[in-house]
Amino acid sequence: MAANYDYDEAPATYDDANRQDLGYDPNFVPDSVKSFVVHLYRYIREKNVYEIHQMYEISFQTLSDRLFKDTPWPSVDAVAHYVDNDQVFCLLYREMWFRHLYARLSPTLKQRIDSWDNYCSLFQVVLHRVVNMQLPNQWLWDMVDEFVYQFQSFCQYRAKMKNKTEQEIALLRQFDQAWNVYGVLNYLQAFVEKSNIIHILEQEKEGLGQFTATDGYDYSGGSNVLKVLGYFSMVGLLRVHCLLGDYQTGLKCLLPIDISQQGVYTSVIGSHITTIYHYGFANLMMRRYVEAIREFNKMLLYIYKTKQYHQKSPQYEQILKKNEQMYALLAICLSLCPQTKLVEETVNSQLREKYGEKMARMQRYDDEAFAIYDELFSYACPKFITPSAPSFEEPLVNYNQDAYRLQLKLFLYEVKQQQLLSGVRTFLKVYSTISLGKLANYMEVDEPTLRTILFSYKHKTHAVDSDGKIISNADVDFYIDDDMIHVVESKPVKRFGDYFLRQIVKLEGVINDMDRIPLE
Repeated sequence: MAANYDYDEAPATYDDANRQDLGYDPNFVPDSVKSFVVHLYRYIREKNVYEIHQMYEISFQTLSDRLFKDTPWPSVDAVAHYVDNDQVFCLLYREMWFRHLYARLSPTLKQRIDSWDNYCSLFQVVLHRVVNMQLPNQWLWDMVDEFVYQFQSFCQYRAKMKNKTEQEIALLRQFDQAWNVYGVLNYLQAFVEKSNIIHILEQEKEGLGQFTATDGYDYSGGSNVLKVLGYFSMVGLLRVHCLLGDYQTGLKCLLPIDISQQGVYTSVIGSHITTIYHYGFANLMMRRYVEAIREFNKMLLYIYKTKQYHQKSPQYEQILKKNEQMYALLAICLSLCPQTKLVEETVNSQLREKYGEKMARMQRYDDEAFAIYDELFSYACPKFITPSAPSFEEPLVNYNQDAYRLQLKLFLYEVKQQQLLSGVRTFLKVYSTISLGKLANYMEVDEPTLRTILFSYKHKTHAVDSDGKIISNADVDFYIDDDMIHVVESKPVKRFGDYFLRQIVKLEGVINDMDRIPLE
């Protein structure tokens, strides 16, 4: 079963009242489901990761499409006696049960709370008991990913207070600790600490470990569950902090993972995309445009080359959606920081096709340009959340859009500050040296105002990286010596390899088309 890492809410709710209308009996277990749970239980006990992966990724999806398209799976109580009432397996089954419910239907408030309780029970077992099993990385990633998604979904649901019934408000009051932001962060942080994953990755850099080489699996008979959950929890923490608007803390949580290299996070396509999307977005919001451009470019190129292999995957639509969102974010980055030399020709041509006209208009910094920045940001940003509990005092109000509006306001404020800088950049690209007086005359400002603008340009084109070093985002830089501005422009590196590869692919396409033509 693949991760749906940014679901849209399903239209209908599913509760006990309409179960009978759809003919759903939670205690009825079809023979195919009996066979599924029995075999999955056996393979988990045997630590047969390959077979577990096949059943989890293919069989569960197939059965869901065939038997449970509009209804939940059978209840855990109905299948428990087929698996010797094994507590850990039952917790894993319920985790899949709730994930299916979220993906195909829309859970009630009680079901959201029950899912939180199930995650708490499952995570307590992993953290405080010896779990002697190996699970596929895909499943372990989906656990962390779904945990964060359900937290995000609950916050959005809780923030829509206007149409809540008295019963729902009573439940929210009663279970006020369900999906509490501190609880979510504490579980993710506990996995990182208990797994000792940071030390494991540090040892690996010194050549003393094989965690990445084995994709996190333990071939000596041990368990991979805690270690890999700890690893993916660092990505989960990045995502949660991005949803909260705390980008610096999010990037700090990801520091132990070297995203410039292949790693366990790249072994699962959902994990790979989620990591780079949130890493790039956090860097964009912190004005580290060069780093964001570099990583978006690599990820988009990777998707371009490999997306055909995921066409039959349940993840395919989400891959395409994140692909489009990252193109929109790349268009924003390049409009604010014109570093096209960092973008591969293949990605650049796709970008120009999608956003070329809008990017040209974004350079004007008028009302139309700000509307396009607003549009692209709103389309491509994460679904920000307000994690605080609602006010139950009348009148009840919706506040689910508050966090988004605040982040949009901060982003557009940053864009407006770039307005004067675009004029400076235009003049600096023309001259190698120019006096302050001459540039001030061109820009129709006095010299003290020009110095302020130039200082602002320096400030806005530099940022502080994760190591505390000041880095430059400028394609055109300068220094001032005796009232003379000396311009330093970086020269783009010409890439001939990409051009030849594209022409080779085109030629092969032409030859294939010619081969299909029947000769008389």
